[in-house]
Amino acid sequence: MILFRCFPWDGGVGPTARGGALWFPRMLQGEGRHDAPERYGCLYVSEEPVSAVVEQLARFVGMELAALDLLRGSLPLALAGLRLAESATLVDLDEPLVLAEEELRPSLVATHERSRTQADAAALYERHEDAAGVRWWSTFESQWANVTLFDRAVDGLDVEDVRALELEDDVVGEAARFLGLAVAA
Repeated sequence: MILFRCFPWDGGVGPTARGGALWFPRMLQGEGRHDAPERYGCLYVSEEPVSAVVEQLARFVGMELAALDLLRGSLPLALAGLRLAESATLVDLDEPLVLAEEELRPSLVATHERSRTQADAAALYERHEDAAGVRWWSTFESQWANVTLFDRAVDGLDVEDVRALELEDDVVGEAARFLGLAVAA
């Protein structure tokens, strides 16, 4: 399975180093949907490249998107294609039977109440020791599947490609249109 990650990229480091495509930023986590840095680090990825980019550009809604908006600090936003091993398992929260087995409701999976989603993710992490992560739907577009990968998945991940994003990229244009962002000329 190919998954997509949009992140601040340091092209001069290896994939698992800080700024690399497979770096799990555990020490920076705590506010994200499924963060539990005391238990694990996680990567937020998507099955659709546009979903990963929308997650990064959503903060600019109501503004004009400029080239500087594709930087985080001094690092360019990049889109990485990551291959997850076929043998990896995901707890699929888009499957009604899984939700029933886990005693979760769709409204609680997609809530913006982070204390709830973080506690649920930590419980899934503990109960499913073989799971590489959790699959769920994007709160921006329910047809986009997002995946939260736990750091125990790192050995089953390979980097297919990484590229810095530019305003002219099709995926940036698609994300901007979805969010209603004007793109600077």
